[in-house]
Amino acid sequence: MSAPREAEPLIVRRKDGVATVILNRPQAMNALSRALRVALAHAMAELSADDEVRAVILTGAGERAFCAGLDLKELGADPEAIAAANPDSAAEDPALAVGRCPKPVIGAINGVAITGGFELALACDILIASRNARFADTHARVGIMPGWGLSQKLPRIIGPSRAKEMSFTGAFIGADRALQWGLVNHVFAPEALLPEAERMAAEIAQADPEFIMAYKALIDDGYARTLAEGLALEAERSRPWNAAQTPEKLEARRAAVIARGRAQL
Repeated sequence: MSAPREAEPLIVRRKDGVATVILNRPQAMNALSRALRVALAHAMAELSADDEVRAVILTGAGERAFCAGLDLKELGADPEAIAAANPDSAAEDPALAVGRCPKPVIGAINGVAITGGFELALACDILIASRNARFADTHARVGIMPGWGLSQKLPRIIGPSRAKEMSFTGAFIGADRALQWGLVNHVFAPEALLPEAERMAAEIAQADPEFIMAYKALIDDGYARTLAEGLALEAERSRPWNAAQTPEKLEARRAAVIARGRAQL
């Protein structure tokens, strides 16, 4: 009798301008095997080039784990697999594959996000979490230096002192602490997490996709600079964009904004 076929490591679903990308190795806590890393890189490149996709949701299968990081069994079986900790391409660096996406990526953290899985979460533009979510940086416990951006991104989000506490102790923080520290934007019941992510993504998808991508690039590029440099960048990019707008376009958008605001009251 032949061995049962392993499920696809990644699931991608598209609906109404929103793509949902699901890490699909729940039996291994959605650990990032090489097959999953390659599949994720291919999927993100495809979604980046798909004009029908305006927003992306990234989550894990099941409720136990978003992602447990690199597959330690795979690392232990292959002496060369450790190179994945310092990859040269997006095919081996899932955080880079997600970070390069020009469209907004919402990370729906449904369970634990550990080490490389934590780095993958930090590559998303917006993080929301289930009450089951927990975050940990165990690089110090494993003895591998981060190579997917955690050491630089985490201090910028929660501050260097809190980042050092997490990274030096390897201790988990829960969803409520993550919300308190500004690591995630919202915390939901497990059954509400994906619907809330879909609602947020649908709102983003209603906006002009070209504008959203340009705005995302402006925020990301400016954040990597000093405030003065970021302000100069904003002026450099906003002048030609705003000069191309017409009174007719602005009036139509103003009317739509007012109608949407009334509907939300």
